Amino acid sequence: MQHATAPGAQSLSGSPRAGDRSDMTESTGVDRRIAYDFAVLRVVPHVHIGAFTPVGVIVHARTTEFLGMRVLTDPQELRSRAEGVDVELLVRYLESCEAICRGDEDAGPIALTPPSERFHWLTSPRSDVIQCGPVHEGVSNDPAAALDSLFASVVVRTSNG
Repeated sequence: MQHATAPGAQSLSGSPRAGDRSDMTESTGVDRRIAYDFAVLRVVPHVHIGAFTPVGVIVHARTTEFLGMRVLTDPQELRSRAEGVDVELLVRYLESCEAICRGDEDAGPIALTPPSERFHWLTSPRSDVIQCGPVHEGVSNDPAAALDSLFASVVVRTSNG
């Protein structure tokens, strides 16, 4: 498993600066950081070539049962990133991934499994137009904020150059 952290998050192997208690609750002094795993969802327009572009991020914090995903679904943006791909079909697939992540009943049996099983299913290796990169680790006080930060830095930044 490779290790990376979201901007503003701390690596699991890192340690806070001496005297820095920003991650401790004031009343108990207990560390409130939450460990999470994340992966970048990417589109591989031509699987045989292997080139890809990031289109989403999935974050899973097992201890809080948080599972969240943010993906690009704007057809114009996807068209500019993944030339030669059926963009309408790609949007449906990405929306299906989001529905599975949310646990929507209509998304099929995998969507009804616990968050950790959905995370592992969504991040499992596959040879398809939609793939996940390696799973990384991080810590944050707020996994949802880490998801937003990762999406902004990895996916949105890519579209802005």
